[in-house]
Amino acid sequence: MPHRFSPLVLIPARLAATRLPMKPLADICGEPMIVQVWRRAREADIGPVVVAADDASIIDAVHAAGGVAVMTDPNHPSGSDRIFEALGRFDPDRRHDVVVNVQGDLPTIEPQAVRAAVAPLEDDAVDIATLTAEIVRAEEKTNPSVVKVVGSPIGPTRLRALYFTRATAPANEGPLYHHIGLYAYRRAALERFVSLPPSTLEKREKLEQLRALEAGMRIDVEIVDTVPLGVDTPEDLERARALLSRN
Repeated sequence: MPHRFSPLVLIPARLAATRLPMKPLADICGEPMIVQVWRRAREADIGPVVVAADDASIIDAVHAAGGVAVMTDPNHPSGSDRIFEALGRFDPDRRHDVVVNVQGDLPTIEPQAVRAAVAPLEDDAVDIATLTAEIVRAEEKTNPSVVKVVGSPIGPTRLRALYFTRATAPANEGPLYHHIGLYAYRRAALERFVSLPPSTLEKREKLEQLRALEAGMRIDVEIVDTVPLGVDTPEDLERARALLSRN
């Protein structure tokens, strides 16, 4: 971690979820899921960790575990908008120049993955950093719910993102990469991003990060070994319980 960075980790958490009601409060090994995510983010040890919540019950759960949470507008269209509001509330004096957005439904995220997300920002030309892992299961290569990163290699563990897509891309022989929705923004980049209107390709692919690329912002992608389990269904929740019960 370059000493010139002062990261702040923000975890957006929204109580309403179509496939798994009350998702942030779902019990995983005796603690609400949002608390499990908060613990993994704290273990990364890169800066303060704050939950950006839309409901008092989430804030109460985080406070009970000894964490910090701030209330945000329940009507935000995206997690990016939610963390931007939380950033202004928690850090109005602008002490933090990097914002790491850890999704609130990643209870098994590895702390080293959170740290890896910040590494591409060592290059001053990079506006936003994110993560990916090589796809190893054949069925995921054609699954539109698995978002792919199309990028140019710029190092042994890094790509410069050219596009994100739900299609199977790029074509022909070579690795395909599964995008992991964990982002590190320069503060100025996040401010610019949330000020932009939804872009043409963003709306077509339903992928928010394309707004940044269409606006000419640079996104670099760190390659990690595994994709963390995102909890969206009761089946995912059972898998997360099984994984964390082994620790």
